[in-house]
Amino acid sequence: MPTWNEIDRVISEEIQKDRPASEVCDEIRKTYLGELSELVGRPVIAYYSGFLQMKNHPECAITDLDMNGFMAVVHKLPRDRGLDLLLHTPGGGIEATRALVEYLYSMFGKNIRVIVPQIAMSAGTMISCAAAEIVLGKHSCLGPTDPQVDGAPAMGVLNDIERALKEIKKDPAKQFLWQLVFNKFPPAFISNCERAIDGSKKMVRTWLSENMFATDSDPVMAADKVVTALTNYLDTSEHGHHFMKDACKEIGLKIVDLEDNQELQERVLSVHHCYVASFARVKSIKIIENSVGSSWNVAR
Repeated sequence: MPTWNEIDRVISEEIQKDRPASEVCDEIRKTYLGELSELVGRPVIAYYSGFLQMKNHPECAITDLDMNGFMAVVHKLPRDRGLDLLLHTPGGGIEATRALVEYLYSMFGKNIRVIVPQIAMSAGTMISCAAAEIVLGKHSCLGPTDPQVDGAPAMGVLNDIERALKEIKKDPAKQFLWQLVFNKFPPAFISNCERAIDGSKKMVRTWLSENMFATDSDPVMAADKVVTALTNYLDTSEHGHHFMKDACKEIGLKIVDLEDNQELQERVLSVHHCYVASFARVKSIKIIENSVGSSWNVAR
């Protein structure tokens, strides 16, 4: 398996031959994606965000614009063998996520496996929960699915309300202090927080119970266990809390160990290194591409 440094060196050597960096990176990614598809015996789509290199850029997140990318790379792919989806994302919009999952279901059915080479947080975790199974390495992680509303943690807002009611009941004088806090909220903000939490929980619960846990004796109970863990505000350190592989197994997700298949591990990590090297050299914010050479980019 070539390391990031080895892949980066190959790219550098090709660029020194007066080839454009974007052309070289595209060529190497497509080679390794094709090899991964050949190994797994079905189409592969890579959804990669450059969020680790370009922090806080709004287009690093999952947005409705991504639908155009998925439409472009699904076109002409065979759809009778399911899909392997490589996912590297900080998360994003709840409804954009719903649309992408429902679109992939309509194209490939529910025979979808998500592979997380490093990070799939928030709405990326939601997409992972829509899969039949999730492949994680020892270094891979998922994250909490607690929604953010206007930049604020929705579950944190509701937790503050509950805390305020308890403190005011114990000491009515604290009402004035909490009033200063809640006066900063715009109209319907609390209702929007409740709606986002309920909607995201229902979405993930449905996907889990109808796909990953569909053959379990009690799919809804299995799904509820996972949803509860992924939305446990007080037991996570922050919205970026990392659920590593063992933690994902513990909460009940059906996890496949990437390390159990050496050849798969090498192919997946080679693809991952290609994307890391690409983001270090090209102006792409996000790359969505498939294993037969089609791609879609969002550039800076």
